[in-house]
Parts: sequence; C-alpha cells; structure tokens
Amino acid sequence: MKTEVKIFSGSASGDLTAKIAASYGTELGKVSIERFSDGEFVPQFMESLRGHDVFIVQSTFPPADNLKELLLLIDAAKRASAQHITAVIPYYGDGRGDRKDKPRVPIAAKVNAQMIEKAGAHRVITMDLHAEQIQGFFDIPIDHLYASAVFVPYIQELNLPDLAFSCVDAGGVARARKYAEYFNADLIICLKFRAKANVVEKIVVVGDPTGKNILIPDDIVDTGGSLAKVADELMARGAKSVRGLITHPVLSGKAYETIENSPLVELVTTDTIPLKQQSSKIKVLSVSELFATAIDRIYNNDSVTKLFVFNH
Repeated sequence: MKTEVKIFSGSASGDLTAKIAASYGTELGKVSIERFSDGEFVPQFMESLRGHDVFIVQSTFPPADNLKELLLLIDAAKRASAQHITAVIPYYGDGRGDRKDKPRVPIAAKVNAQMIEKAGAHRVITMDLHAEQIQGFFDIPIDHLYASAVFVPYIQELNLPDLAFSCVDAGGVARARKYAEYFNADLIICLKFRAKANVVEKIVVVGDPTGKNILIPDDIVDTGGSLAKVADELMARGAKSVRGLITHPVLSGKAYETIENSPLVELVTTDTIPLKQQSSKIKVLSVSELFATAIDRIYNNDSVTKLFVFNH
C-alpha cells in the first residue's frame, strides 16, 4: 500500500502551511495544543499517522517555544508510528550561531540540528540558511531551497533598466554576485564595519552606483539598520533606486519604523516568517508553492535541484 502525505503545521507557521497544503492539493492535518497556566504545552495530532509520510512545518524564530513545539511534534509523530518524518523549517533560527567566533560560546545552529535529529526527524527541508555549512550539522538528509526561485521572476517583472546588485556586508557578496551574473548586471560591493552588535559604524562602497537601480539580496533582515544605512550610502552616491530582497523578515525592535523611514523603494521578502505588522514598503512573496513542489519531489524520489534558478 502506498503511503499518504500528511502535512501539519506548528503554531508559528499556520498561514504558510495552509498555503503549502493547498498548493500540494491536500487537506491541512489537524493538530491540537493543550496549554497549561505555567506556560507548558502538549501538542497532539488529531488523526492517525501510522505508516504515512508526515511533513511538519514550523519556522523556529523566537520565542524558543517554536523550536520546542517542533521537537514535540516530531516526537509525537515518531511515537504515532509515522513511516517517515520530515521537518519543514522555512526559517532555521539561530543560524547566526554557526561557528565558535569568540571564546566560550556555543554553536547554537548545531545544537538545534542535534535536537531535531534526536527527536526523530528523518529529513529536513529548509530555505536560505544563514550559512551553507549548517547543512553539515545534520547527519540526516537536508534539502536546502533558495528564495531566488521566487525573487528572480519578480525581478524580471520589474524590468528595471540600469540594473545592479549589491550587499550589506562581505558575507553577502557571493549571493549578490550570483544574481548579477544571472542578470548580466553590475555588482557593487558594500562592506560594513560595526562599532558593536547591531550598530554599523562605517560603510565602504566598491563600485559606482551612479544611475543604477540596485537590488540587495540577503537571507535575513533583523533590525533593518544595516540595510537602511547601505541604502542611504548608495543613494548618496547617486543610485537611482534601492530595493531589498530579503528571504526571512525577522524585523525586530524598531525595524518596521527603520524600513519606513529609509530610502528603500520597497523591501521584498517572503512568508517564511509572518509579518508582525503591515508596511507600505514591504511586499511579501509566498514560497508555499516552492515548498509544496519540494514535498512532492521528495515523496516521489525526484530531484529537488531542478527547483533551483541558478547554481548556488
């Protein structure tokens, strides 16, 4: 008997998961969560999982309860005799903790990977990890999707003249270069120097932004400070327009205010993390169809690489 695909959502990714299930052509599975007055909670699947392929969708942005809920759902699926359990993590939290860059600090991204495996996941699907090497923290298969699959068609629709790509720091150069090569556009490198965490002291620009419509692709936007300062610098140097293409809208602190007051024409992002509030400058592109297609390809043992727009 062929197994059945069952798609479930954690509390953090309800809207996206509903879209994924609709794109896949199936009903969203039912999950109930019992919450106690002290903050503890117990999730429960409200249908049989025995012998089926289970896909649990949950982004692990703060609070830590989102990660814990994912772990408990994986454990519950394992104990309910699911044949295969895939953790679908559109936004993999703690991605910035990918290495020991200071004495006596943890490698949080690896700790999370170990917990997800230990809970009982057989596979992980995620998108635009903060660092590619995080894939190596898992000893189970991981399918790493890229938001370029939705960003590239949007850029093509914009049909901007004098197109160029830039970055907010040295870590984004490779990503910006891939876009520039794909569109045969100019690459303008911006390097930031921090006075302290989340505070940019100086930005150095390599290249001429004069008269260019510039797009800045990156994986996350947190406070929005770096993006806004880079946009300021590029506009001051003669850029025609600046847009952000950011996969994960973390948007903490005064980020919404910062984006609204910045010279950015728009911040184009995805629904891997739900927006906390609406903004006239933020446009959300859904990655639900991309994840639904990935689920279908994995279930049918087909190649996920075919979903990539260009070689990352």
